[in-house]
Amino acid sequence: MKIFQRRTALNSQAGQSIVEITLITPLLLLALYVPVDFGISFFIGNLTQTAVREGARIGSGLQKSGTVPNLIFSSAEASTVKTEVFNRLPNYLTNKSVTVTFYDGTACLQFLQVTAQGNYNFSLYRLMRLFGTTAPSYLTISRTTQMSYKYQPYVNNAYCTVPTSYGPYTS
Repeated sequence: MKIFQRRTALNSQAGQSIVEITLITPLLLLALYVPVDFGISFFIGNLTQTAVREGARIGSGLQKSGTVPNLIFSSAEASTVKTEVFNRLPNYLTNKSVTVTFYDGTACLQFLQVTAQGNYNFSLYRLMRLFGTTAPSYLTISRTTQMSYKYQPYVNNAYCTVPTSYGPYTS
């Protein structure tokens, strides 16, 4: 009779462990998933910043179009920068857009500004909406970089203030 009672006690303990693991596992997975999801969003922001910086670096070395002495930045140069930025933006972003702005003039420090943005969809937000909670459907990640034009006189020390903007280009 004692052997039978021991087996019954062991079986009930095993059942209790399964119930405990079943209750704790979703909470543990959620506690591990939240930092991963936000870490991915920070990584996507870093990749977006890198893409914008590379586009500005490439744009700062482009030659202006037109005839001497009326050389200007045109939509062709902006399109080159836009293509380079789009090629480097992460695929996780949706509704991507790039804006290229040239600041140029004859007696000022010429530079360009590149802005890229896109929407990142948190998986956690989708999960929260699945359970009926109100959560935004996406987070907009936007990065901007300015870089001076390489081919200009060194005597120019005041920044140009007249913008020529191209975009936003969307994908």
